[in-house]
Amino acid sequence: MCSAPRRLTYNHTLYACYIGYITQAVVNSLAPLLFLHFQEAFSLSLAQITLLTTVNFGVQLCIDFLSTFFVDRIGYRPCVIAAHIFAALGLFCMAWLPSLTAPYAGLMFSVILYAIGGGLIEVLISPIVEACPTEKKEAAMSLLHSFYCWGVAGVILVSTVFFHFFGTIHYQWLTCLLAMIPAFNTFLFARVPIFPIVGEDTPQLSLSALVRNRIFWILLLMMICAGASEQAMSQWASAFAEAGLHLNKSLGDLAGPLAFSLLMGSARALYGRFSDRLPLRSAMLGSALFCLVCYILCVTTKSAVLALIGCALCGFSVGIFWPGTFSMAALSVPGGGTAMYALMALFGDIGCSGGPTLVGLVAAGNSGILTYGLASAMIFPIVMILLLLRKTR
Repeated sequence: MCSAPRRLTYNHTLYACYIGYITQAVVNSLAPLLFLHFQEAFSLSLAQITLLTTVNFGVQLCIDFLSTFFVDRIGYRPCVIAAHIFAALGLFCMAWLPSLTAPYAGLMFSVILYAIGGGLIEVLISPIVEACPTEKKEAAMSLLHSFYCWGVAGVILVSTVFFHFFGTIHYQWLTCLLAMIPAFNTFLFARVPIFPIVGEDTPQLSLSALVRNRIFWILLLMMICAGASEQAMSQWASAFAEAGLHLNKSLGDLAGPLAFSLLMGSARALYGRFSDRLPLRSAMLGSALFCLVCYILCVTTKSAVLALIGCALCGFSVGIFWPGTFSMAALSVPGGGTAMYALMALFGDIGCSGGPTLVGLVAAGNSGILTYGLASAMIFPIVMILLLLRKTR
């Protein structure tokens, strides 16, 4: 069933997957903390800096889609090893290439490299965990995704401490240190057992059969709402902290995105611990209602403190949206295989991109007032509630 040495068990596979999601967190959250340094050190425009983020997520979206055609042919082990190699190389290049070549070209090349790795990790890790012979699938999936949150929180904390003592001018050493995470995981994934994604007694659905499945489209819409509900709030968390409470950048990052990420990870870890006592769909429906309440609090309160509390609690409310939808898909569409997980990741990323964009556009059209933008984003938890109620009938 697996080619790895017998002394390594599926528990080691789970550990490797946890590290994989920490790698994903490093890939997505480290560079934005360095954007101001890049802009000043390399004389880059705001448009050039913005393009780095666009390319990162654009490449990941492309990989999400393209992986439906090549992962099953190449195999999960070679692909997940390649994912970590790309992530490690991209981070190492980000540390040194801008100083050795044209700075912007070096940064862009680095972003493309680690974005390929990040996109593959997003597609591969969840089905690998789902295939492991664990008794509590929902718990395992929720716990897995909590490590992305711990990874983001860890990057923010470690970088804040590092930059305080050594300054951003020495960011290369921090980047190289973080690049060791995917480098180590490359060797771990080369040895751990990887179980068949679709069981031998379950026929694998073709892509055409998958897209004709009505439940699959409901799940895709849920993924859009999951990504949008999460990112529409989290991307503006620091703005709440800085503008509303007049905190400096470091404290703003700690009070905003860090609090959001820690509470989101806590929700995933808690559900992983108590999943046997609370049905997944009921937990997601309750979370969606709570998410709507958090948005309403942020939009209607006149207190900056309450707005920040609502923003942080929103992290807790959206915690199980993404992993919960993956678990629902595994139960509702058996045999979906790589194509199902890849397309779900693709639509989730569309939500992650579309949610903050909607907030920004609506706010820009209303004299830059952020509460109008956040009010428009309430559509995402509302649709999630409707989809969950429809699915229970």
